[in-house]
Amino acid sequence: MHAVEPFLQDLALVLCVAAVTSVLFRRLHQPVVLGYLLAGLIVGPHVPIPLFADLGRIHTLSELGVILVMFSVGLGFSIRKFLGVVPTAGLTGLIQTSLMIWLGYLVGQALGWTGRESLFCGAIVAISSTMIVAKVFAEQRIRGKLADLVFGVLVVEDLAAVLLLALLTTVSTGGGLSGSTLAASAGRLGGFLLALVAVGFLLVPRAIRLVARLKSSETLLVASIGLCFALALLAQKLGYPVALGAFLAGSLVAESGEGDQVEHLVRSVRDVFAAIFFVSVGMIVDPAVIVHHWPAVLILTALVLVGQTLSVSLGAFLSGNGVRTSVQAGMSLAQIGEFSFLIAGVGVTLGAVGEFLYPVAVAVSVLTTFSTPWMIRASEPVALFVDRRLPKRLQTFAALYGSWVEQARDGGNEAPTRPGRLVPLMVLDAAIIAAVILGASLSMDRLTHWVGAHAGLDPSAARVMVVAGALLLCVPFFLGLVRCARALGRSLAAAALPPAPDGKVDLAAAPRRALVVTLQLAMVLMLGIPLLALTQPFIPALYGAIVLVVILGVLGVVFWHSAENLQEHVRAGAQVIIEALARQAGEAAPPSLDKVQPLLPGFGELTPITVKPAGPAAGKTLAELNLRGLTGATVIAITRGGVGILPTGKEPLQADDVLVLAGTHDAVEAARDLLFGDAASAANETAADPQAR
Repeated sequence: MHAVEPFLQDLALVLCVAAVTSVLFRRLHQPVVLGYLLAGLIVGPHVPIPLFADLGRIHTLSELGVILVMFSVGLGFSIRKFLGVVPTAGLTGLIQTSLMIWLGYLVGQALGWTGRESLFCGAIVAISSTMIVAKVFAEQRIRGKLADLVFGVLVVEDLAAVLLLALLTTVSTGGGLSGSTLAASAGRLGGFLLALVAVGFLLVPRAIRLVARLKSSETLLVASIGLCFALALLAQKLGYPVALGAFLAGSLVAESGEGDQVEHLVRSVRDVFAAIFFVSVGMIVDPAVIVHHWPAVLILTALVLVGQTLSVSLGAFLSGNGVRTSVQAGMSLAQIGEFSFLIAGVGVTLGAVGEFLYPVAVAVSVLTTFSTPWMIRASEPVALFVDRRLPKRLQTFAALYGSWVEQARDGGNEAPTRPGRLVPLMVLDAAIIAAVILGASLSMDRLTHWVGAHAGLDPSAARVMVVAGALLLCVPFFLGLVRCARALGRSLAAAALPPAPDGKVDLAAAPRRALVVTLQLAMVLMLGIPLLALTQPFIPALYGAIVLVVILGVLGVVFWHSAENLQEHVRAGAQVIIEALARQAGEAAPPSLDKVQPLLPGFGELTPITVKPAGPAAGKTLAELNLRGLTGATVIAITRGGVGILPTGKEPLQADDVLVLAGTHDAVEAARDLLFGDAASAANETAADPQAR
């Protein structure tokens, strides 16, 4: 009994202080996560308040919070749903993680840190916090497309964190960084996931359904949590984070169809231990260390807030999401958390980095945790502001791009060249370039000595020859990478917007050209930034960045001209639409564009909508409705009494105006609901995504 007493004292102290601070923050209408962090400061060892809890015991309990929260996230995110968002989340996560690793490394170098400390810094700022996002999303009741995208990216980031931990551990223990190390770590992780998912699909859903048939909530709860801790333990035994095993357990339970019921049963227990987790984070904050290293803390905090927002927003948009969803996703992921602690802790434990890095990482995490609730709340107004400030040609492009990506996904199997043939070639070319750069960098002294001895050159001249030889060796693979990217972009664009037969006018030329350039831009970022992040420690910081900026600059100029051509194409198409609707004026049948649609490829799903006299759109301008910003659909043309109007956003809409909408299927449906003021549809949309309010 005496052994239990200290444990009970710590638990009672933590929960009572957390209760007081959470009530206070609720009364102030602030997120309770901030109250838990304040409770951690109060009961922690670094603030002179006579309330102390044992950090070791509380940390052990906090691990249960991580496991249960990740299990709950998995319950709402089945394996099938994750596979559905892999194209979007994979591209977004790859761009975001690689870019942040590169920027973090550069910032570490600028702060005067060692190469290893800069590597750890890049890894620390690259991984967002699933715990924090899950808690804030639950408080603000955010679901739907935004939640699916954000949690998909978080899963990709967590998998990247596992690889980073393996690589950094190898580097820190003197094993060195090599392609074989990366391939072996990725292979082991892939094998673990494949085996667990394959076996889990066969056993877990059937077992959970069998337990559910007993109609006992207690039995279902015990069985589900037992499975959760079993897979978390399995992951830990194999050297992977417990959070990964818990997430997979929740995803497998969700496949049984009982995910909602289990999530309801687990919620109360999860919330208690999640509160303990955030209190434990507050306990390790040392204000004195933060004050001592305040420049690094502020710089890295700014890097996380700005870098995460921009990188995720860019990746999400390029993968087919609209401006609003992309910006909201970026601002939702602008923080670091539990994996960052783990990475920093590994570096300090192995002696690879200075002890200052761990409290700096914790301080950045706390500051970004404080900002996350407000960032998420502000994401919708910021997204609408960004949409309004875009140049007209970019607004048109953004509205139509999602529909092209949608068509490319649907027609990918009918593409002239299958993507499955080109993507491995591109990855192989990029891997060979990275191997040549890494090999030349790691063997520079040996190669310089060998060239100097055989060619009779002094060391500086021999070094130049080695560098030149490595660059020449990379040239054919770089050209192959460019050719494959161009071919893949054209193939996917042709699948979305098929070219006209020979001898006929190609009506889809302008949108296809804009799509090709954008896809090539996406592929440059998808392969170029990871390549830059991987080779950064071995080449001068300026060289790789210059090459990437030059390529992006050329593509940017081409894209700008193609967007201008697209705008002219849309104006011409709007005239065709107006003429078609003018011919239907006065007819009893509702307006239709079925005959015009084939003549206007690249316009997405053209849908005419008639403004109702008592509807919410009557008497308002398009700017006041903010239709494109809220739904992603754009108004191509307006007809009023048979007279066509090219929309500027400033003209008030009148009853019986016909608006022609273009965009993805989901965007057009959302715009229809907004224009019609359908109460049922609006309620469903609000329940699915409160950010739409």
